[in-house]
Amino acid sequence: MNSWLLLNSGKCAAAFNMALDEALLEAMPRFQKPVLRFYGWTEPAATFGYFQKFSEVAATTKLRPLIRRPTGGGIVPHDADWTYSAVFPPGHEWHSLKAEESYRRIHDWLRLAFAKLAVETELAACCKKTLPGQCFVGHEKFDLLWRGQKIAGAAQRRNKLGLLIQGSVQPPPVPLARTDWEAAMRVAGEKYFSASWMDVSPDAELRRHAEQLQAEKFSQVCHNEKR
Repeated sequence: MNSWLLLNSGKCAAAFNMALDEALLEAMPRFQKPVLRFYGWTEPAATFGYFQKFSEVAATTKLRPLIRRPTGGGIVPHDADWTYSAVFPPGHEWHSLKAEESYRRIHDWLRLAFAKLAVETELAACCKKTLPGQCFVGHEKFDLLWRGQKIAGAAQRRNKLGLLIQGSVQPPPVPLARTDWEAAMRVAGEKYFSASWMDVSPDAELRRHAEQLQAEKFSQVCHNEKR
């Protein structure tokens, strides 16, 4: 079994959510273990890809605040969605994957978890985009689909510190609790990736760094409107 860290952050402010994910990526050389993080939102918000133009994003959605993610991708609305991140240290198998393969693998993990809950989903075989820049309008190759509709997308950042995948699930309209989905994700991780879970909370160093990133970066207009 491979030791993985499991972090359930609960509901947090939008800027802090992005800050903690970036802090986890920067902590990978210290942790040397993958982290699966589940989290929610204290208020409706939207995040958008690191390379997107703020003016276009602001004109597209009325959701506020708008927070620039440390990963790529398009606009993602957050409120009742089920958000997670998966972070891998340098040298880990996932870190060495090509971007398309890690994207496929993370959504196949979701597919297997939903299958354990008797919810049938599939990976998109090709693209179907109607409005560019919006994550849940149409779909990309390897997005997760339920009855042809996209219910999960993700964005990635891979550098020398590790690999960060940020994902959002818009749960299908079936009787399903988030806690059951989180449990299914853990079970699927054990079966298919030999993960052995260790529940953790942010240590003092990680929390300090996340709070600093929140205050000095993800809450700042100069960051969110930089393009």
